[in-house]
Amino acid sequence: MLTSVHVLWGDRPADRLPELTAFAQWMRDWAERPDDWNENLLVLGDFNLDRIGDPLYEAFVSTGLWAPTELDTVPRTIFDNDKTRHFYDQIAWFSEPDGTSMLQTLTYTGRAGHVDFLPHIYTGLTKNEVSWRISDHYPLWAEFRT
Repeated sequence: MLTSVHVLWGDRPADRLPELTAFAQWMRDWAERPDDWNENLLVLGDFNLDRIGDPLYEAFVSTGLWAPTELDTVPRTIFDNDKTRHFYDQIAWFSEPDGTSMLQTLTYTGRAGHVDFLPHIYTGLTKNEVSWRISDHYPLWAEFRT
């Protein structure tokens, strides 16, 4: 089951905290309900997280959501560079407190990444122009065995 969310940006990072916290808790509650289309519950979307370790990221992972570490170093937006890294977009699933995945018929392979589309489309346009035609976010992917 794929779920998607786009957390509102707000005027300040703290504005996002209630929505992130509520969404993470709602998803965890769903993940724990018996027999409710939740045996392979994946959470995708633009969570507008600034960095690992800040209060927004901690709210995101507070209920046991786990994003693969393979995504920690990939750029999220076409505007990211070595000085500005964001964690806006995520692919995640729930784990038990001991780290055991709650996915039942999917096994994460340890492979994940992003798709850099910039060299392949609208090559004559600026990044800003591409962002309005396609997106300013790179697509993320994660591989699972069934």
